[in-house]
Amino acid sequence: MDFKNRVCETIKKIPKGKVLTYKEVAGLAGSPRAWRAVVNILSKNTDKKIPCHRVINSDGRLGGYNKGSATKNALLLKEGVLVKKEKSLRLDFFRYLFKNLRLVLG
Repeated sequence: MDFKNRVCETIKKIPKGKVLTYKEVAGLAGSPRAWRAVVNILSKNTDKKIPCHRVINSDGRLGGYNKGSATKNALLLKEGVLVKKEKSLRLDFFRYLFKNLRLVLG
């Protein structure tokens, strides 16, 4: 499985109301330093089965979204992620941590 597919499979597993950072997705996909590649992959994604809106910047800012940041904001709010001024609140609470990386990579 190539890096792009590992990224997409990782993101598919993020539950509603939770987020991961681009850096966390890169790490879970097997390339911890490739967060920019994750951004690039997601910016080109058109598959509705991959919830790209659940991936945010490490500092809690929402980051980009190929359908616009207002849409990303609205989707996260609909899922219960608190957002204020384009920044996710209580990132530690909403972050989704994978307990078993084999579920993602195996």
